[in-house]
Amino acid sequence: MREEMLLKKLKEGEESALEQLVSLYYPDILRYCIWHAPDRYLAEDAAQETFLKAINYVGTCGFSGKFKAFLYKIALNTCRDMKKSKWSKRLPLDAIADEIPYDDGGFKEIEEMFAIRAYTRGLDDLSQEIVLLRFRQNLKLREIAEVLGVPMRTVQSRMRTALRRIEAELKGGR
Repeated sequence: MREEMLLKKLKEGEESALEQLVSLYYPDILRYCIWHAPDRYLAEDAAQETFLKAINYVGTCGFSGKFKAFLYKIALNTCRDMKKSKWSKRLPLDAIADEIPYDDGGFKEIEEMFAIRAYTRGLDDLSQEIVLLRFRQNLKLREIAEVLGVPMRTVQSRMRTALRRIEAELKGGR
């Protein structure tokens, strides 16, 4: 409900609505972009680009639907585009994993991110994305289907298969 009200105010040109939408979703979108980007600075660029595209679209074309899923879809496409152009020249995150400094506040989050990355490494790209959106971004399966543009049944079956593979890997003594 709050989201709909903010979008309506945004369409009417109220700047405070934009600030509220950004503050509501920016941390989640940034965290999602960090997953895809080779470093935090490029993730911040991708998150900002995501919001610029979303706000521009809402302002010019109007919008109906779930704004959160809409943002994730834009973030995914933005990260894919940036990966093709800018990020390919950068070191992959795995190469600098040992260089991340210890930060008491963010250490658990970084540790969780690397655990998910390690457990999903053997999965195909779509399954990795589904696991990330579900367990790292806390999206519902229906939202994931909307973000990725795949049928709900595909999301469900890929999630089941991914969880079975991860469970087997954990039981295997990894």
